[in-house]
This record gives sequence, C-alpha cells and structure tokens, in this order.
Amino acid sequence: MADSNSRFGFVNFAETWNGRLAMMGFVIGLATELLTGQGILGQIGLG
Repeated sequence: MADSNSRFGFVNFAETWNGRLAMMGFVIGLATELLTGQGILGQIGLG
C-alpha cells in the first residue's frame, strides 16, 4: 500500500529537510542575538 517514492510523513527526504531547516533556524537565531544584543524573546517583546 505504501508508495516507496512518497514525499509525505516520516520519510528520509522529509526528515533530512526538516533537520537542515532546523539547523539554519538555530544559526540565524544565534546570529540575530549576537547582532542585536537581545535574546529571541526580547526581540518579540516577551522578555
């Protein structure tokens, strides 16, 4: 039933891109903190 070329759900393709985007988000967040001197919560007005 399951298609081996599926691009949805917990498949290697989706998990690889999810990991890459998470790493990019972390690095961008860290760089933003270093450039502004404020944490993420402070930047959006919660801290």
